[in-house]
Amino acid sequence: MSWSVADIPDLSGRTAVVTGANGGLGLETARALAGAGADVVIAARNQQRAAGAMESIRASAPGASLRLVELDLGSLESVRKAAAETLDGGEAIDILVNNAGVMGIPEQQTVDGFEMQLGVDHLGHFALTALLMPALLRAEAARIVTVTSTAHHMGRPVDPGNPHLHGHYRPWRAYGQAKLANFHFGLGLHRLLAEAGSPAASLIAHPGLSNTELQAVSVKETGGGLSQRFFLMLARSVGMTPATGALSQLRGATDPGAKSGEFYGPLFVNNGPPVRKPILRRAGMGRAIARLWEVSERETGLEIKA
Repeated sequence: MSWSVADIPDLSGRTAVVTGANGGLGLETARALAGAGADVVIAARNQQRAAGAMESIRASAPGASLRLVELDLGSLESVRKAAAETLDGGEAIDILVNNAGVMGIPEQQTVDGFEMQLGVDHLGHFALTALLMPALLRAEAARIVTVTSTAHHMGRPVDPGNPHLHGHYRPWRAYGQAKLANFHFGLGLHRLLAEAGSPAASLIAHPGLSNTELQAVSVKETGGGLSQRFFLMLARSVGMTPATGALSQLRGATDPGAKSGEFYGPLFVNNGPPVRKPILRRAGMGRAIARLWEVSERETGLEIKA
């Protein structure tokens, strides 16, 4: 049986934080969670677009409970401010969807000097998760869902000696590394929570081939390289809608049957209904996760405490 937003249980009284909820997968994730009754924090960098996203959600769910928090994952200072604002009310956080990201862009650095794709896609989310963890642990059984990509298959584990690929940068190499970091982060966080005996759960999800702004932005940022133009054409011709692509992360975040450490994605690799996927590339995974934690704690100056 296909899983859909109709299968999301009542989320009334629960708080959800979604990064990058100003468009694409993040917007559709926030829309579905708000529609199920959750109090949703829209954490996004572009405040103008985020305000438009709130209007869009309220148009489809007039009673939606929404809050906007400015978050630039490319700035640790912004991450700290966003976390402080999110925690200001003192309420527990039941769902955190680490969704935002950039893809296949030319070499750039964050304000903290990190390679942009690793900095935004992984390190910013590592920092945010660490800072929000006290509120996540206050929830009865929080869910943290980290969004990866099928591109994690082409990624290499982070090298502690050169995590930012100085002298070896290629757009898709960096993207693969960042998405594999997301994959390893979700599984590493699962292990950390399990070892601590925490009721919180960490899951990973990938949206398959979805027709979102990521491909178009990649073409614009790179000047339209052959691979970027190909993926843009593919997404526009056969890609799933953002609402359909978001179903995997929504299932991970809300399905009562989903468990910590599980991975959700489309049935047919990059298309189809969301299903539980096998965890592949297990050889050397423990070492890769340990190295990722070493780099993440060193670069962010933060530790995730369960």
